[in-house]
Amino acid sequence: MLSKSVIEDVISAALSTGGDFAEVFAEDRFSKSLVLQDGKIEKSNSGRDAGVGIRVFNGLQSVYAYTTDFSKEGLIKAAKNAAHAIQADVRHISAALQQETIEPLHKIIQMPRTIENVRKVNVMKKAYDIAKNYHSSIAQATVTLLDHEQNVLIANSEGKFVEDKRVRSRLAIQAIASDGKQMQPGYYGPGAYQGYEFFENLDLEHYAGEAARIAVTMLHAEECPSGKFPVIIDNEFGGVIFHEACGHGLEATAVAKNNSVFANRIGEKVAPDIVTYIDDGTLANEWGSLNIDDEGEKTRKNVLIENGILKGYLIDKFNGRRMGMEATGSSRRESYRFNPTSRMTNTFIAPGKSTPEEIIASTERGLYAKYMGGGQVNTATGDYNFAIMEAYMVENGKIGAPVKGATLIGNGPKTLQLVDMVGNNLAHGAGMCGSVSGSLPVNVGQPMIRVSEITVGGTKGE
Repeated sequence: MLSKSVIEDVISAALSTGGDFAEVFAEDRFSKSLVLQDGKIEKSNSGRDAGVGIRVFNGLQSVYAYTTDFSKEGLIKAAKNAAHAIQADVRHISAALQQETIEPLHKIIQMPRTIENVRKVNVMKKAYDIAKNYHSSIAQATVTLLDHEQNVLIANSEGKFVEDKRVRSRLAIQAIASDGKQMQPGYYGPGAYQGYEFFENLDLEHYAGEAARIAVTMLHAEECPSGKFPVIIDNEFGGVIFHEACGHGLEATAVAKNNSVFANRIGEKVAPDIVTYIDDGTLANEWGSLNIDDEGEKTRKNVLIENGILKGYLIDKFNGRRMGMEATGSSRRESYRFNPTSRMTNTFIAPGKSTPEEIIASTERGLYAKYMGGGQVNTATGDYNFAIMEAYMVENGKIGAPVKGATLIGNGPKTLQLVDMVGNNLAHGAGMCGSVSGSLPVNVGQPMIRVSEITVGGTKGE
């Protein structure tokens, strides 16, 4: 993508006014999206985006610039623009760039760019037919196929020079059920760090059928009561609640500025003994996985909370300076247009010893959240509000009638303390996470868990 000699000159220009660290991030990305609705392709977009980001540090000062001009002159100009924001004693910093060889953790069999659109459309039509024909009340089904290939080169003044190829594929299925008076949606969006083989191996009957089943089930659901209840949150995408309410609070992005309720609390008890919380970017072919992060560091398994004790944070290079701590392979960015920072990859609650049947049977009365929806959180306080896509009341240890309009309202750290059962059925769900360094693919995961009490916002009172 760029030669070592050019990068060395760019780094020298970036350090010309006294910076103590410089980094070059070059990217060449190919993306494809197809949308099928009413049995035909409504949208088809292909794109290529390439550019270079240049970052300069001086102590706790950080400056970022980017350009789409790959010429040596254009890159040096961008580097000098960044350097001009730093005025310090000029020092001689030089480290010969050393090519690193990265052993890929995630096998890619079929590059998406080599696959004809007709094969991708055939997969989409199968998913569409399954969802649309699930039940007569399904009024609309939409299937979106996404794939992208991202080629990156990362080099810095410490001598790092590493390249990586990242390939991801995703299929999103939405079904709308209607009885003529109201409509209810259902959704499922599996994804993986894989090529076209992901679509060939996908269980379309399950994913498309579940999207439609959720919509039909919730169409006939009763109104959810409001109050404080034990809440059972199912596995897979149920992990989104702790991704938002706790995971972001464990990123150095917030911790380094003391904008997190978890700041300066390593070694403290923050959860029951049964809770272990992990971020692992090495999981084979998972949606949020990477070989290296966006600073060129190898991803790793970071145990954040172990048996209830806070063990560490997700740390990028710059915030590591602020905190006096080493980076953890957790630096990410959407593209060259974004300054990187600490972000999650595949974050999950580790499996416990209880079975789902035991969790449900031991709950006299409560709410069962089978599929979570969207939500929002204040990372400084941990306060959250989440919608539930599919929910049921639990009565006398048995799952009862479906209820709609349910929301969970609470505080992440407090909710973490109230986890009283952890299941043994860990699963992961694919999602997109937005933060200061852009929108990124992440996995959220957990086994089924029970929280002894959460405020449930419903559409009818008790």
